[in-house]
Amino acid sequence: MKASGTVYVIWWAMVLVALIVVVPLTVYLLHRLWQAARSIERYTADALAAGLGIAGNTAAISALDQTVRLGGELGAAAASIRQHSAAVETTLAGRA
Repeated sequence: MKASGTVYVIWWAMVLVALIVVVPLTVYLLHRLWQAARSIERYTADALAAGLGIAGNTAAISALDQTVRLGGELGAAAASIRQHSAAVETTLAGRA
């Protein structure tokens, strides 16, 4: 079977369409994909920096929680001291 001239014309037309339309469109779409990936990378780097800043600024919260816990214990100790000092004061006032 021999190919006719029409087959060659159609084949070359498709090659030209591929070179003129498909290749530039593919390059354009790949470039947009590359730009989107770089943008995501930049946003991710910014989010990481912000997250590290937040972590650094909130690290003292556990120390504040411990201070609040100790403050409650100090309040209880102060109340106990107040009660004992009142008892000592009453005892000393009775002896005077």
